[in-house]
Amino acid sequence: MRKMILAAVAAATLVPTFATAQSYGEVRRDQREIRESRRDLDRARRYGDRGDVREARQELREDRREAREDWRDYRRTHGNVYRRPAYVGPRGYRYRPVSVGYRFAPNYYGRQYWINDYQTYRLSRPAYGYQRWVRYGRDVVLVDTRNGRVAQVNNGFFY
Repeated sequence: MRKMILAAVAAATLVPTFATAQSYGEVRRDQREIRESRRDLDRARRYGDRGDVREARQELREDRREAREDWRDYRRTHGNVYRRPAYVGPRGYRYRPVSVGYRFAPNYYGRQYWINDYQTYRLSRPAYGYQRWVRYGRDVVLVDTRNGRVAQVNNGFFY
């Protein structure tokens, strides 16, 4: 009897830990909800009144906030995925924070800095052939490989 009680207590403490981890399917559902909310907002702008637009904006904000919270929960429960070895940049490298539109030199987004397993980190899929997720210090940057322009920045991504 004592063993059964201890097993039940152990199971009760472990189950919430596993329940917080976000599956890839949940990420896809979150992204789908955001896309649907954007479409609803566009329809409300075209055909609705101010109240419809306000409601659609609020719904889109809530969907984005929920997706962000889910990602934070995933990151918190899978912290070892976001701990990487020290970043070694190209020769003469000095970190400077970047923003959208910044232009990198080609040696900053070379093959050795690519993040090919973007799904592991719950990053969006880059445009086929032209964009790549690149590690830049502790940040992750979406770079257009044709011209080196930054399309998106996730600051403080790695621990």
